[in-house]
Amino acid sequence: MPQGMIVKALSGYYYVLPEGAELQDANMVTCRGRGVFKNRKITPLVGDRVVFEETENGEGTVTEILPRSSELIRPPIANVNVVVLVFSVTEPVLNLQLLDKFLVHIEHTGIEVVLCFTKSDLLSADPDAAAPKEMTVAELERITKLYEGIGYPVLKTSSRLKVGVESILQHLEGAVSVFAGQSGVGKSSLLNAMISGRNLETNEISQRLGRGKHTTRHVELLPLNNGGLVADTPGFSQLDFMEVDAEGLGSCFKEFAEVAEGCRFRGCLHLHEPDCKVRDAVAEGTIAASRYDHYLLFLGEIKDRKRRY
Repeated sequence: MPQGMIVKALSGYYYVLPEGAELQDANMVTCRGRGVFKNRKITPLVGDRVVFEETENGEGTVTEILPRSSELIRPPIANVNVVVLVFSVTEPVLNLQLLDKFLVHIEHTGIEVVLCFTKSDLLSADPDAAAPKEMTVAELERITKLYEGIGYPVLKTSSRLKVGVESILQHLEGAVSVFAGQSGVGKSSLLNAMISGRNLETNEISQRLGRGKHTTRHVELLPLNNGGLVADTPGFSQLDFMEVDAEGLGSCFKEFAEVAEGCRFRGCLHLHEPDCKVRDAVAEGTIAASRYDHYLLFLGEIKDRKRRY
């Protein structure tokens, strides 16, 4: 039977691109999943490599899901090589706590991460003139150095000025990638600048809530000119820790993992344990206090969730 990749999922249908075919609507086979998937509580995902059989009406049925190299729960997508975390420097204001929460979820999967800060043309050059919620050039530079020092590539873009688009394309060449982040940060605008001939829907920021309206309503892989595939996904502003436990949280902070091997106790939670090298590094300034504060906050969330459930 033929094999292919699910490139779009919408309203219970899976749009499968047969192996060797170019990513065009005319080449896709509209499929349903086998009932056995539902019985086994298995959901085919965009990015899945699948076996399918064509039916008499020109559609098809997904009969088998091939082994996955990676899987994200939110956004729901499989076999991703790179996640581009997209956060705007303003409108909505950059939320480092949410950024670190996204990083924890992706580090838990082991997928490569690229940080992208959008709307760089809206930065304030004069710190004295900046409004309380505006970010200055100097502040963004400090944040950039922090995350680059941890080991994350950081790209600054402006869709309006077409700045940084080529840098992102270089990181995504030949890869299956996904854009993830809050609503309204400019993911669809950035993809419009990257993909010629596409005009993904964008929308304004809700001034009352400080976040964007959801303009992407399903997951779909889009072709890049450099041979890569990229998924635009629905934006969202909250994540919960479904898969990460308290003992595994520290390893999702890359800079913690490098020093935690020196902790006296195996499984150290970096709270009150003696001879904790992570807390020593925070005190010395080699681990940022903001990252450690977010670690403590997330640890509390995980413990609260465990008590509730």
